[in-house]
Amino acid sequence: MNDELSPEDELRLNVLFNTDLKAVRIDESSMTLWALTPQGEASVPLKPTERADRYLKRVRELLSGHALGSPGGYPVHLTRWTRQSQAGLSPQHLAQLLLIAEEEAVVAVVHSPALTDELARYAWWCMPTIENARLMLMRDVVCQGSMGRTLAEFLVEHLAFLHEDDVGILDTVAVMLYSGVLTDAERGAMWKRGTSRNSYYVPFLELQPDSLPNPRPARADSASVPQREGNPYAAMLARALSAQGQTFLATTATILDRPEIQEVVNHTLNALANWCAPLRNADVASREAARTALLADAPQFEADCAALDALAATDADTVRPIFLKTTAIGSLMRRKIQPVVTPLLDAIVVLRRAP
Repeated sequence: MNDELSPEDELRLNVLFNTDLKAVRIDESSMTLWALTPQGEASVPLKPTERADRYLKRVRELLSGHALGSPGGYPVHLTRWTRQSQAGLSPQHLAQLLLIAEEEAVVAVVHSPALTDELARYAWWCMPTIENARLMLMRDVVCQGSMGRTLAEFLVEHLAFLHEDDVGILDTVAVMLYSGVLTDAERGAMWKRGTSRNSYYVPFLELQPDSLPNPRPARADSASVPQREGNPYAAMLARALSAQGQTFLATTATILDRPEIQEVVNHTLNALANWCAPLRNADVASREAARTALLADAPQFEADCAALDALAATDADTVRPIFLKTTAIGSLMRRKIQPVVTPLLDAIVVLRRAP
C-alpha cells in the first residue's frame, strides 16, 4: 500500500481493485476518481494529504501498480510512445492501459490496431473527444459494432464546434462517411453545411463521388454519348454528363473558386484526379486512339474531350511547387494558384454548358 495516500482513499481504492474494473478516469477539477464496472459507474472523492498534483501522482502510481504490475507507477516509456507504435499489444494489454487514469494511455489504446468495439466503449467513457471519436471510427470493427452510431452521433452534434477549422472538418466528415453508419438525413445535413463552408464538400468528392446528395440534372445531351467499351473518353463523357457527374463538377468548381487553405486545394485536386482515373490510367497512344475513335462518331464532343484532358492532367502535385514556397491561405493563396485553377474552372464550364 502507498502510505502517502489518506487512509480513506487507500481503503476505497483497494475495495475498487476487488471489483471487475473496466476503466478509470480522474476529474482533477473536483478531485474525484471515477471507475467503470459492470454494475455502472463508481466514484471516489479524493482527500489529498499534500499538494493536489503530487497527490494525484501517488494515486496514479497505485493504479498503475495494480493494473500493470509496475510499482514505480506509470511507465515512463509510455509517454514517449509514438501513436502508431502499439501494433504488438493485445486487447488484454490495452484493457490494462484503461485502468491507470492517464490520458496518454487512453490515446495509445485509441490508436492501436488491436482496438475492439468493447475497448472503444471503455476508452470513450474515459476520454470522449472529437479526435478520439475520429480515430476510433477509422476502425472497421468499431464502425460495425455498437459504438459506431454513438461516435457518429457525437461527431454530427459537434460539427458546429469546428467553426472555421477546415482540417478538422475534412477529417471529421471523412471518417463519418467512411464509417457507413450515417443516415441519409445526416449525410444531407453535412452536405448542406457546404453552402457556408465548402470544405464540407471535399470528403464527399473523395469518398462518394458517384453518390453525392441532391444531384443536379444530367446534361441534356448525355444520352448521345457513344457507348464504346474500353474507351476512356466514352467512359468519362458518360460519367461527366450524368446527373452525378454534373454534381461532382459543379461542386469541384465551387470549392476551387474559393478554397480557404492549402489542404482543401490538395484534397480537391486529388479527388478530381481519382475521378479522372480512366483517362489518367491510359497511356498516350491508347488515349489518342480512343479520342479519335470517339470523335469520328460524335464530333460534337471535341471541346468536351479537351476539357476532360485538362482535368485529367492535374492533381495535388501540380500545385506543390507553389505551396513549397508559401504558407499563404485565403485570398493570397487563391491568387498564387490562379494559373492552375483557372484552366480547371474553364474546363468545368465547358463540360457543364448546355449543348
